[in-house]
Amino acid sequence: MFGLHKVESAGKRKKRIGRGGSRGGTSGKGHKGQKARTSGTVRMGFEGGQMPLFRRLPKRGFNNARFEQKVKTVNLDDLNSFDDGQVVDKKVLIEKGIIKAQRNASGNNGFLLKVLGNGQLKKKLTVRLDAFSKSAFRAIQDNGGIVEVIKEG
Repeated sequence: MFGLHKVESAGKRKKRIGRGGSRGGTSGKGHKGQKARTSGTVRMGFEGGQMPLFRRLPKRGFNNARFEQKVKTVNLDDLNSFDDGQVVDKKVLIEKGIIKAQRNASGNNGFLLKVLGNGQLKKKLTVRLDAFSKSAFRAIQDNGGIVEVIKEG
């Protein structure tokens, strides 16, 4: 005959703590306080309001990260979108949408721009940028163009 004592579980039940049983009412969570609550977690290094160790210790050492120079690259294929005899510089490349403008804290363009030799250049251009690979330098000159290395300072 059918009875409630014969019904089998439909699946594993989620464990609910703090409801009696062999561990008692607190189920190993102690008494009250933030860590006894359901979502009672504190971030790593938190010391209950006391000034944490990582803030009590002095900062040491030096890091060159703030002086790092970002370098963006443009390929020879990208320069084919310009007309013959046109002067190509950082400002023109940004206006054309080939590269994105990026400003640093001092307000000027915070990156160097290097031309790489990927692809074929079919135009005669004057290119004024920060750096060139050897193959890009040669390809621009072989096409009758002018290469000018500029230095921002």
